[in-house]
Amino acid sequence: MIRRMLRTIAWMPVWLIALSCAAWAFGALHYDFPVAKTVVAWVFAVAIVAAIVFLRGAAKKLGAVFVAFGLVLGWWLTLKPSNNGNWQPDVAQLAWADINGDEFTFHNVRNCDYRTATDYTAHWDTRTVRLSQITGIDLAIDYWGSPWIAHPIVSFQFADAPPLCFSIETRKTVGQTYSTIGGLYRQYALIYLVADERDVIRLRTNYRNEDIYLYHLTVAPDRARERFLEYVHSLNALRTQPRWYNAITTNCTTSIRSQHPSKERIPWDWRILLNGKGDELLYRDGGLVTGGLPFAELKTRSLIDTRARAANDSLDFSKLIREGLPEALPSDTSGR
Repeated sequence: MIRRMLRTIAWMPVWLIALSCAAWAFGALHYDFPVAKTVVAWVFAVAIVAAIVFLRGAAKKLGAVFVAFGLVLGWWLTLKPSNNGNWQPDVAQLAWADINGDEFTFHNVRNCDYRTATDYTAHWDTRTVRLSQITGIDLAIDYWGSPWIAHPIVSFQFADAPPLCFSIETRKTVGQTYSTIGGLYRQYALIYLVADERDVIRLRTNYRNEDIYLYHLTVAPDRARERFLEYVHSLNALRTQPRWYNAITTNCTTSIRSQHPSKERIPWDWRILLNGKGDELLYRDGGLVTGGLPFAELKTRSLIDTRARAANDSLDFSKLIREGLPEALPSDTSGR
């Protein structure tokens, strides 16, 4: 009896892995199979249960589960993302940049005219900025529900031009809505939106009624230019090499980290996935301009929704939403 108990305990981790693999494969078929998704997924589930019930011996049962998982995984890895699709109007165009020395000309910079969150006229502009005129980076963190999950928007600041935002998002086709579980599979292409602040920030504060906190980062201008070049490289690469979005491995936060040179990436931290706590991580590591404020007070002051709603479509929108944000003290200039 003791031996049997020990054998059962020894097999438990293997069974846990096997059943997790089977559950993942069920989801892959349910979300990504091209035809009769639900039927195919449940046929797979019935086949797994039948193998476990009718095959004799744990090794055979587990072998059947892992073989079935391997077949589904092999098929799933053949799915390729595409830049061709019946895209929703707000992600219909891919941005890219032409580089001419110090000048970067961005095509398809989004600057929508919103009437509501879902009723808008999409405008796609051309913007030229100079790398040498980058003065720093601001980070907008958008909360739409849980305080644990957020969406970061990086805004590059220029001495001679309005800010330019980069927002890494899902590229959805007409009729698609975002699903967290679906985001674990190959439901959405990845898109780097380049946009005006009156688009990507005002959309969230004024029309979606989401909370945005805006922070100055303690990034020296030379390092800010390096970060800018990383975004441009990723942006242009997506034009010829589309990628899948994945809610864990290739999302709005992990993509920022992975585009840094490997030696410069911040150490892995649970707040990279639960990115609603990312500002706490940045505060701890000296990444935010604090003005000497404790984190709780800094966060309260950084909530820009009221200012954004008052500014609305003003040409001074970017200036008005920054009123009251702390300025850098000597201790805030880390040069990172």
